[in-house]
Amino acid sequence: MIESKQNDQIKHIKKLSQKKYRDEHNEFVVFGEHLIEEAEKHGNVKIIYTTNNAKKGILITKDLMNTLSQTKTAYERLAIVEKVNKNINSNKVLILEDIQDPSNVGALLRSASGFGFKKVILSEKCADIYNDKAIRASQGAIFHLDIKRYENIYDEIKALKDAGYMMLAADTEGNATQNYGNLVALILGNEGSGISDEAKLLADSTVSIKTETIESLNVAIAGSILMYEWSYRWK
Repeated sequence: MIESKQNDQIKHIKKLSQKKYRDEHNEFVVFGEHLIEEAEKHGNVKIIYTTNNAKKGILITKDLMNTLSQTKTAYERLAIVEKVNKNINSNKVLILEDIQDPSNVGALLRSASGFGFKKVILSEKCADIYNDKAIRASQGAIFHLDIKRYENIYDEIKALKDAGYMMLAADTEGNATQNYGNLVALILGNEGSGISDEAKLLADSTVSIKTETIESLNVAIAGSILMYEWSYRWK
């Protein structure tokens, strides 16, 4: 059993809470049975740690698990997982431009997986999908999607347009949702400033959701509604 915080394995897990360290080692951490099961089915689990000697994994103390956990309630197991790299052809693409909150990013990934947006493009300034909050909000969706981060997403938007995708930008001043065709990419912008002018210029159309008594919706909610609205139109 591992008991010391000074153990090299424990230090390694702790450092994986930092994006720079995750990128350097190409690894991230998941907590709890559901995410570990998803990682075992669709990812590449490198090692599991547990506080329950009846379950698979290297045994560590509950105090250490509490120290490593980023939630108030600690889980019984955690796993170190190799980063996911999938290549999926999808007629529906989600593009996230500078979304800062990892919980929003995670929730959008979950909706993308549920509504058939199997390819996701992130701008360089988007929150890290391997942040613990993003992973938990995604409920394992990161293992089912083709997710790529680009320093310049506008080149990727142009490439999608050249490939025949209709480019739609979500905006409070946009048009009501409608059917645009078989190949579509939805752009969602920053929580505060929304879609950038550069993205708007590249968009074929802007779309919005009609609301009453409120000016706008949280980006994760709005994006999920738009993806649902189109999920049954673009099979």
